[in-house]
Amino acid sequence: MRLGEQVQAVEAAGVDRIQIDVMDGRFVPNITFGTIAVRSLRPLTRLTLEAHLMVSPPEDFIESFAAAGADTIIVHQEATPHLHRAIEQIRSLGKKAGVALNPATSAGTLSEVLNLVQLVLVMTVNPGFGGQEFVLETLPKIRQVRDALTERGLACEVEVDGGINEQTAGWVAEAGADVLVAGSSVYDAPDGVGAAIARLLASATGKNHPQKT
Repeated sequence: MRLGEQVQAVEAAGVDRIQIDVMDGRFVPNITFGTIAVRSLRPLTRLTLEAHLMVSPPEDFIESFAAAGADTIIVHQEATPHLHRAIEQIRSLGKKAGVALNPATSAGTLSEVLNLVQLVLVMTVNPGFGGQEFVLETLPKIRQVRDALTERGLACEVEVDGGINEQTAGWVAEAGADVLVAGSSVYDAPDGVGAAIARLLASATGKNHPQKT
């Protein structure tokens, strides 16, 4: 009932984009938004809408989310045996292509497609539910992805999603992340989304970096 209102609230607070988690109950153990959410939100915000497809196979959904108004479409490396084809499908529709990696998936699995994507999403929790604890073992993977892109001279964003809060935001930014996805730490903040986003930005930009323990 309040989805549009909540998107407009974080837009006013200064976020750069909205990520919509699409779950099918098959690739991940939950069911969330479909194309109707993207289509309904598109007229309400000028922000980039990212459709994070936690579905299998993603090829069945790419065209419909593109038509609904998603600007970026992210597919999981683990969700399709034909990752190259899925990326090319996204690109052929004029959309920004991203690939996500689960915590247990090696950064090296993207070697053959890095030059085709505009975004790599490193999952720092196992996808499927919000409010999970950050998986510390994923920090080296963020650095590996950043180093691989730098070595090739590729203009590709490194995005991190999962357990992002005032503490972990600084860690992932230091590891090489460009984009941080936050859900629970923003919408569950008792002092409101504006204050929560300000704290995350302060941590990510080094103005308030807690030490990793």
